[in-house]
Amino acid sequence: MHPSEWARQTVPEEIDLIRTLCAIPAFSGYEAQRADYILQWLRRFGGNPFLDQAGNVCLPFGKWQQGKIRVYAAHMDTVFPMDTELAFREEPDRLCAPGVGDDTANVAALMLLSRLLLTRKASPRQPVLIVFNTGEEGLGNLRGSREIGRAYGDRMDQFITFDGTYHRVVDRAVGSCRYRIFVRTEGGHSYGAFGHANAIHQAAEIIHTLYLQWVPRKESTKTTYNVGTIEGGTSVNTIAQDACFTYEYRSDDQACLQEMRTGFQGIMDGFRAMGWQVEVELLGERPCMGPVDPERQEQLLHACEEDILSVTGVRPVRGSSSTDANIPLSMGIPATSFGLYVGDQSHTREEWLETSSLCPGLQIGLAVLRRAFEGEM
Repeated sequence: MHPSEWARQTVPEEIDLIRTLCAIPAFSGYEAQRADYILQWLRRFGGNPFLDQAGNVCLPFGKWQQGKIRVYAAHMDTVFPMDTELAFREEPDRLCAPGVGDDTANVAALMLLSRLLLTRKASPRQPVLIVFNTGEEGLGNLRGSREIGRAYGDRMDQFITFDGTYHRVVDRAVGSCRYRIFVRTEGGHSYGAFGHANAIHQAAEIIHTLYLQWVPRKESTKTTYNVGTIEGGTSVNTIAQDACFTYEYRSDDQACLQEMRTGFQGIMDGFRAMGWQVEVELLGERPCMGPVDPERQEQLLHACEEDILSVTGVRPVRGSSSTDANIPLSMGIPATSFGLYVGDQSHTREEWLETSSLCPGLQIGLAVLRRAFEGEM
């Protein structure tokens, strides 16, 4: 069967699978229910998937104990807490639901591609590991990808994660550091203890100073920072004894990340030197680019771009991003990330994808995997 015909016939199943997966909450750190569904689904078609230490669903192909391996992944987790209403609805050429695209559509596509490999008993040119991984979103801190790197890093030949849309291919890793900063003071009654230090006021002063921080600028790089949440205090008539906020900085350049780290630590030390009670908790750290061979990385990127171009007629743009590919890239392993659908509004309750993009998405996924397998798929 021609790949385009297989994809066209498979789209209705993909829609059903996306609908089913969207109904299974999978907030980062709580992916077990979705993982179990995928595990059982793959076993129905003769696969031998297993769960690793990070809760990843791993499906091996080929002579698993020998030689270099290629990894193809899609992350199971979403940004939406377990109590979020995951309402699914269909509109003309749209599927709408929180997490419908990121990364549920890519998970569904990789499941169906896995089924095709299993039912056709496809033989890989070298060992292949298909992974439905945990911990990509938020404070998951790339838990699943880190475990793959720990377990197979010295054997990985390349790593492709299906994440995002097929209009964009990730060529560089954006690293980050995320913190929770606690501020504590004596506090007291807003009238009777007026003049005592207020933790909210001090937190605001620290935030103001962080936003005055100089951002390193290097050609072809980008560095950012952000305060994402703030909380604290007891009541309107209480001088706050405690406050905390979350802060992160990001860059696709290791030297810029280090400059931000040095500046951040200097600001914290400066306020401590004033006698302020400031505590810092590291919530997560994502690495950026490591010593990846430029020629091998370019070969991988070019091959993926050609696969997308051959199906869509449009060459995808390149850009840096923070994805599961960060881990292999930091280890010097060629890696990239792109998706198998088109949509928008990811990480919001208004997220949607174009139904018409699913057929070319499956064809792209098939083209990518066929490079690792022998014979017809």
